Amino acid sequence: MATKWNLDPAHSEITFKVRHMMISNVKGEFTDFDVQLESEDDNFKNVTAKAEIKTDSINTKSADRDTHLKSADFFNVEQHPLITFTTNSMNDHVSGNITMNGITKPIDLDISYGGTSVDPWGNTKAGFSFEGKIKRSDFGLNWNSALETGGVMVSDEVKIAGDLQFVKA
Repeated sequence: MATKWNLDPAHSEITFKVRHMMISNVKGEFTDFDVQLESEDDNFKNVTAKAEIKTDSINTKSADRDTHLKSADFFNVEQHPLITFTTNSMNDHVSGNITMNGITKPIDLDISYGGTSVDPWGNTKAGFSFEGKIKRSDFGLNWNSALETGGVMVSDEVKIAGDLQFVKA
C-alpha cells in the first residue's frame, strides 16, 4: 500500500535564477504551488510525484518585471496558468517531464533527502532539496534583447531549485 505525503507549503519553496545583462543574476520564486508524493514505503522507494505551479504566482521583487514575465513574451499566464512536473523515477536524482508554456520536455534534477522527523504535534514530516537547470527557449520563452556590449539581456539557461517539506497523510 502506498504512503501519501502532502506538501507543507509554509516550509517549502521553489526558486529560480537567471543571468541578467550577462553581469549578474536575477532571482525569483513561485509562491503558489502544490506537490503530491506517493512512496512504496517510508524510505521513499518507488516514489511518484506530481507538481503544479501557478505561473501567476511568479515573484522577482519587481512588479514591472513580474508583469512582463506574466505576459505573452514569457509565461503567458492567461493561456498557460500552470507549470506541471511528473516523475518517471527518483533516487539521487529525479527524472520526469515538465510542461511549461504548453510544451513538455524531459528533465533531470539533482535531489537530496534531508530526512524524516516527527514534529511536536505528532506529524511525520520529510524534507527534500532539489536543483537543476532548463533552457527557457526549449519552452518557447524566447523574448530577449541584444546588448550593445555584446551578449543578451536574459540568458537562455535558468537554474531552478527548491526545498520541499511533506507531511505524511
